[in-house]
Amino acid sequence: MSSDNYIADIGEIRLIKLIEDLIFKEMGEALVRDDAFFFKVQDRNDLIILNSDMFISTTDAPVEMSYFQMGHKAVVMNISDLVVKGVEPKSIIISLGLPNNLMLSQFKDLIMGIISCTKEWSLKYIGGDLNKAKEIIINPTVFGLKNLETIIKREGMKVGDYVVINGKFGLTGVGFDILLNNKGNKKKYTKYERSIKSVLEPNIVGKEAYFLSNLNLANASIDSSDGLVKSLRDLMLSNKGLGFEIEINEDLIDPEAITYSNEYNIPIEDLILYGGEEFIHLFIIPPEKFNNSIKLVESKGGFLIKVGEVISEPKLYFLKKKKRLEINNHGYEHFK
Repeated sequence: MSSDNYIADIGEIRLIKLIEDLIFKEMGEALVRDDAFFFKVQDRNDLIILNSDMFISTTDAPVEMSYFQMGHKAVVMNISDLVVKGVEPKSIIISLGLPNNLMLSQFKDLIMGIISCTKEWSLKYIGGDLNKAKEIIINPTVFGLKNLETIIKREGMKVGDYVVINGKFGLTGVGFDILLNNKGNKKKYTKYERSIKSVLEPNIVGKEAYFLSNLNLANASIDSSDGLVKSLRDLMLSNKGLGFEIEINEDLIDPEAITYSNEYNIPIEDLILYGGEEFIHLFIIPPEKFNNSIKLVESKGGFLIKVGEVISEPKLYFLKKKKRLEINNHGYEHFK
């Protein structure tokens, strides 16, 4: 096998062997092949929790994103949805759709990106599938175990509960605006490197959900990967008759987004409401549990800040300089 070929010249069997060799080398574990994979649940109250989100190169990868970054992002997308529930991810299955003209070196970079995030979160790789496709498709399925009583679901919020976040919004809004609307001329935007990196190398903001879930401090939670507005709308769908009032201020917005908004005369709302892929976690916390939540999370090196409240009508309001704005947009949707 030469140093670089099209993957069509290599064939499925040797590509699978290459994946296994790379994983064995990088993660130090052998793979056991079978028709299915089995979990022993020691505590009958524990559930097997899984998440599966596809990464599609034409919609999820800006042209500046490397193959390594694609692989890494595909795993991050899936881990975040488990972590926000308070579930520690334990293992992963990866299915790949790959075009014939993908070079072997590019394929290796893709796999190494997957492995990088898998090692970072100490996941056990337990197999997957491989097939031909017109573009790169990465479909991880991530598994974890959690006691049903301590999972933070979407449903459960009450009027007066606080909306709390573990990271500030706007970086990906800036990053996408630079990469998509300015044709990727990154040299012009050196002072916005954090924003560009937030798109090309996203990471899960933190593990605050672990601490909140174990002590039942949060009534609900959601990952913000589809944008702030869409995330809030999804919570509203799971909690009929309730809505939100969110403050647009420095507690909600990353300073880099404020600077970019002022420099390029872009409304800050455009950067923070619909950007998506922040992987910030939103928690709905009862007022009486808020102070204990803050103390606990800060003692573990985490971060939480209140940005709004749950209200008794199914509407979404944002407060900016004491002016109340109703948002009727539903945020990002696939196929639109």
